[in-house]
Amino acid sequence: MNNVRVKIEIDPDVKECEVTIKCSEIDAAVARLQKAISEAGAGSGQISFFKEDTEYFLPAAKILFFETDGGVIRAHTTDDEFEVKYKLYELEELLPAYFMRISKSTILNIHKVYSITRNLTGASKVEFAGTHKIVYCSRNYYKALKENIIPNKGV
Repeated sequence: MNNVRVKIEIDPDVKECEVTIKCSEIDAAVARLQKAISEAGAGSGQISFFKEDTEYFLPAAKILFFETDGGVIRAHTTDDEFEVKYKLYELEELLPAYFMRISKSTILNIHKVYSITRNLTGASKVEFAGTHKIVYCSRNYYKALKENIIPNKGV
């Protein structure tokens, strides 16, 4: 991708902004551009978190993962956990592109993954650097997780 031409069309009837990238092939530069646009469009990535009677405001980038626990959604950082007033499907819409669902009950920050121990018959163990916390990626999501962690594989 040597030259990039940016074209903006203004249409008052448009309800939702849409960005289209036209290219001859998807190379590393195009993939980076797509990722940057996706993350910029995801908003601030800031969500309210709760612990007892206190409301906290953390950047989403500090979160390792979100999980359901007895009907409550918990957000985990390296050394703490907070409650969130959203459902997992709502978080999927709100969070930046570097978060992805890895099971029915878990969404994780792919930038925080340290290792994945693959289990061919069940859920694979996902670990994070600097903490004892772990989550499990179901077989259905394993391939997508690997592709998101290593997006330029084969490009």
